[in-house]
Amino acid sequence: MNDTIRKFGYPETLVRDYAHWLVLLRPAQPTLGSLVLAARSDATAFGDLPAEAHAELAVVTRDIESALKQAVAYERINYLMLMMVDPHVHFHVIPRYADARSHGDLAIADAGWPKPPALGEAVALDAAQIAALVGWLKGHFAS
Repeated sequence: MNDTIRKFGYPETLVRDYAHWLVLLRPAQPTLGSLVLAARSDATAFGDLPAEAHAELAVVTRDIESALKQAVAYERINYLMLMMVDPHVHFHVIPRYADARSHGDLAIADAGWPKPPALGEAVALDAAQIAALVGWLKGHFAS
């Protein structure tokens, strides 16, 4: 696994894996259900990924959107490719909504709604919260 994947807490944050992609829980949640979609590759440019990774992206994004629609009933979804600090190809997947969403005793409002996501307002999760959210979100992905 590349350093970017490890930085986002792999393997503890792993929600779903694919041949060319990993879906990880984002350890800092600007909105409930925020994910990182990371390429398994060491590529640092989106265009350098193999054609198979680009083709698989259609399946992965469809799965993500279905799972997050079930889990948090998002109103919009943002895919942000912010590779300034973490150089390997990855997207921050941020479900967006006007009203707070909750799971268990964790409730998170979308502080940026309806403007760009307020990434600086993200809720930092502890290990127990990460484990709980990973387990919950895995249940929303088709096998």
